Amino acid sequence: MSDKILHIIAFDIPYPPNYGGVIDVFYKLKALHRKGIGIILHCFEYPGRDRSEELNKYCKEVHYYPRLVGFNSALSFKPYIVSSRRSKDLLQNLLNDDHPILFEGLHSCYYINHPQLKNRIKIYRESNIEHRYYYNLFRVDKSPFKKLYFLLASFKLWAYQRILDHANLMLVVSAEDTQYLRDHFPKVKVEYLPSFHANDEISSKPGKGEFALYNGNIEVPENAHAVEFLINEVFSKNNYQLVVAGMNPPEYIRKLAAELQNIKLVANPPDDEMFRLIREAQVNILVTFQATGLKLKLLNTLYSGRFCLVNQPMLNGTGLDTLCHIGNSPESLSEQLDRLFNISFEKSEIDKREKLLFERFSNEKNADRLISLVFRK
Repeated sequence: MSDKILHIIAFDIPYPPNYGGVIDVFYKLKALHRKGIGIILHCFEYPGRDRSEELNKYCKEVHYYPRLVGFNSALSFKPYIVSSRRSKDLLQNLLNDDHPILFEGLHSCYYINHPQLKNRIKIYRESNIEHRYYYNLFRVDKSPFKKLYFLLASFKLWAYQRILDHANLMLVVSAEDTQYLRDHFPKVKVEYLPSFHANDEISSKPGKGEFALYNGNIEVPENAHAVEFLINEVFSKNNYQLVVAGMNPPEYIRKLAAELQNIKLVANPPDDEMFRLIREAQVNILVTFQATGLKLKLLNTLYSGRFCLVNQPMLNGTGLDTLCHIGNSPESLSEQLDRLFNISFEKSEIDKREKLLFERFSNEKNADRLISLVFRK
């Protein structure tokens, strides 16, 4: 397959793969590289993530472009996440050949309707229905300024999504989002293709643990809201220990956790510590209040942890319902905790996970499917 070459436009530098969107990008690169696909990677960079030699292991070429933050991008009619990711050098690099182009997220779609790319194969990789995602951020954020920004961004993203009519193919991370895009873009081929991820085998440990774990990037308002809900509505009313582990918890979450003896906050744990917590917990509890995309922390939990307790929006058409325990209210979550803390996690649970996860979420199988869809004869 050495003659098969693919441009991938990433919204961020996908290494290290330490948050949802870039996890999918990075492990997709690795899987495609193993299949012999030549990758020309284009990354937008800005402070906080450095250029990485690791990416050169999996790509024929890696190009970096500055993200154009500031008022010019903010005042554009296009969404800020799109207008700040534009580059004449990127367009020229895409025009140097006629290989297919994969646009990672709506963020990277500035040139998807460019007339000079009219005859190219263009693939949109969906990770969220973005205007829904930003509207939910508007609903849960506590800052009036940020709420206004998220609401305006949601409207712009809703209007801008029409640009996706210029895609030849959409690859979508959840069944529910697949149906949304098929309904709204009937002229475009839309296919369900789950997220790529870090797991090749199930490492869950039989037995019992002594705590529940919530993990996520707590800097994101959606996740901070979930933590606040779990502390105030569930764990303040029982004696089970909850460990909250994740990136950059805001000050109000730190204060909330400090008020209760059964809450432990682990801020910015390294990857090995995070995976240790996932494996050692008796219950990994994951709730969300917006049903968009596929939450990769759910996959990590099912590959590495014991019992997984979620609410229905966390599942969002993933087909993982049979591997999880579900509670949609504080009362039902508490009832499930009472039950799960009193039973042992058995090997039969691991066997059940292996059957479903290896069939539907195998990086190797999904790479084969991506290749067949993009490089069809």
